[in-house]
Amino acid sequence: MWKRTLGCFVITVGALAIPAKCQLAMPEFISLESAKAVVEGMAEAVPPDLKTTGSPLSSRAWTEWVHKADANVRKRLDRGEEDTLSNLLRFGVTYTKEYRIDDEYFARYGESTLVNSFADHRADDLIRALAAPNGNQGLVEMRVFVEKKGYSLNTPAERKKLKKYLLDNLARLHTEFMQAREQAKLNRSQMFEKRGISLDSNLWPDYDVDAHLRYMLEKGMLKPGSIRKVAIVGPGLDFVNKQEGVDFYPPQTTQPFAVLDSLFRLGLASPETIELYTLDISSRVNLHLESTRKNAAQGRPYTVQFQWYANGRYSDEFRAKFVAYWEKLGARIGEPVAGIMTRAVKIKPWVVEKITPVDMNIVYQYLPVPPEQRFDLIIGTNIFLYYGGFEQSLARVNVAAMLKPGGYLLSNDKLQDTVPSGLEQVLVTAIPMTVPPVITDYVYCYRRSP
Repeated sequence: MWKRTLGCFVITVGALAIPAKCQLAMPEFISLESAKAVVEGMAEAVPPDLKTTGSPLSSRAWTEWVHKADANVRKRLDRGEEDTLSNLLRFGVTYTKEYRIDDEYFARYGESTLVNSFADHRADDLIRALAAPNGNQGLVEMRVFVEKKGYSLNTPAERKKLKKYLLDNLARLHTEFMQAREQAKLNRSQMFEKRGISLDSNLWPDYDVDAHLRYMLEKGMLKPGSIRKVAIVGPGLDFVNKQEGVDFYPPQTTQPFAVLDSLFRLGLASPETIELYTLDISSRVNLHLESTRKNAAQGRPYTVQFQWYANGRYSDEFRAKFVAYWEKLGARIGEPVAGIMTRAVKIKPWVVEKITPVDMNIVYQYLPVPPEQRFDLIIGTNIFLYYGGFEQSLARVNVAAMLKPGGYLLSNDKLQDTVPSGLEQVLVTAIPMTVPPVITDYVYCYRRSP
């Protein structure tokens, strides 16, 4: 049977000739045979649609279920877009002079007349901005989104309906925000299992990955030049990020470039041989990356804003180390443009062309690559917490099938490990961030068995 493949290409930049990427088969859904250990070992967690009465689960029933489950996950992106819209309402600075609704204020939403008035006035200002011609790219995309949801900006009555929708979404996000705070105390690794899947991101996971890669290098787990093929699960498309974001830059993706910068700076990868693939279920993410690649092929750079919220209650040690990372972030892959607490970096076209986006759901799909084309490193941050233990276990099986023996998965989420998957946890990096009460980030490192 013929299989569709991701094509090969050669990149030439000046005197730099970069070898062609080998063809990769298109993603395939995990088979019942591959998932057997998960299905049998997690019988209590098996979804109701898969539970049979006496008769064995058939391959046909499994195939129907994984396709349906994949479709349902992709539907959660719509609710994630609503979260982005709510973050724009909370944090946006280009369309209003009202106070931003930070986490401290947001915790009081619905109970404080002051915070409620912030939200009410912000909603009015946002609607005016959405209706105005020549809005920035983010506002244009949000307008398209609400219009697809059936809302209009043409009349006062229609704008009133839109305002109710905005505030209802904000109230829903507030409920989930408070629930997530409690859930994080019990089990952060699955805290967003019931939420929409958001594309928004921030720089903390990139710093965590950088620190962990350095630790692996120091311990001898990684050797200089040993990383040639990398996959990033869910690279994100940041517009107004999850923590005190701003909306003065267009939608952007940062993690692929931050990872490449770390790999080059630490000497773990060579620009001549590195391959980086992004695995994402969002057509918006994949189209954005395809567009940046096309622009890069014409010699156009890609400018990203590496911004962070500077007023957090970080410990002195964490702040010093993070600022040192942030100040040099992008130095190996681009040129600084400007910045104080946000740094604009113009990513060189040849770096952009290193990235190949793939439409794939890591929970239910994998890339069926031959041994010589498997990955040295797969990174998934703020991804697996959107799934329950059964789904996380399927993801482990899929990741293991794509890694070379001895290859690594890095995640800031601890994955379910009650059944064999071919991955074993070998290292954890703890990164305390704040003054007491201390918030600690973790990077969990899993290695594929030989």
